[in-house]
Amino acid sequence: MQRISIVRWFSKCGFSAAILLLACGAATAWFGNGLQLPATTTRDGTLITLNRYAREPIPDVALVGSSLAFRLKEEYFATPRLRNLALAGGSPVTGLEIIASQPRLPRIILVEANVLSRATDTSLVQRYSRGRDAEPVVFRPIRTAVAAYENWLHAPLSHSQASFGHTQLLKQPPSDFDSRIYVDRALQQMNEEDPTVTARVNVMRIEQLILAVEQSGARVRLFELPYSEQLEESRSAKITREIVHTKFPDPERWLQIDFPRKELRWADGVHLDERSAVIVTQSVDRTLSSLLEQR
Repeated sequence: MQRISIVRWFSKCGFSAAILLLACGAATAWFGNGLQLPATTTRDGTLITLNRYAREPIPDVALVGSSLAFRLKEEYFATPRLRNLALAGGSPVTGLEIIASQPRLPRIILVEANVLSRATDTSLVQRYSRGRDAEPVVFRPIRTAVAAYENWLHAPLSHSQASFGHTQLLKQPPSDFDSRIYVDRALQQMNEEDPTVTARVNVMRIEQLILAVEQSGARVRLFELPYSEQLEESRSAKITREIVHTKFPDPERWLQIDFPRKELRWADGVHLDERSAVIVTQSVDRTLSSLLEQR
């Protein structure tokens, strides 16, 4: 009698699993193209954003960079249809390679040029350059169901909600956090680092990718984010700045952003705090507005 009960229990489980897979398959057929498929580490916001970029309609503006640009969160921007593909701890070349590999390109690509001392993440480039059809069909229904749950769980704030929060944040005075110990540590590291070799390789690759994407109709602008005054004069910052501006001396190649520097603060001398990131983002928004109006 007990054996019959166990068999029935397993039969019910198998039937339920089959129904669930059929439902997932239907969801894939109807909604799969527009769903964000989460990465292996779904809490890594960068990988989720890369998944969205690979699966969703191409945005008007895409931004690539390092952890400095990563702080310019998408919800800070008023510019619609913008994706920030900056990689915390990564290179802007990685994001630019991924964008250039796609069949359709954004109208404008912004490339942060502060940190060029890191090599391209070839595994990420390969992963997001393979296209939708490279994914095994058998996993699509399951991943689509998980994607739907992730989208619901991590739904972004509406524009009105985000705008209200930023307005309230900007009403506050600049932070008075004493970050000297972190600035000193960052300054020591940046003075010890010589980015010359890797930066030159990256700049050459950026030049090649700019030529490729602009031949396909996109426009590329480089930009630099501000460091604290101490780190602006560090060895690494000065070497990188000299290399990239020597390769790209034309002011028209650069995104001109204007911000009240006295209002900016850095948690560690390198990365803008939230209030400062909103201020800089608003400046980028103003410049993007005029660029998007151009045909």
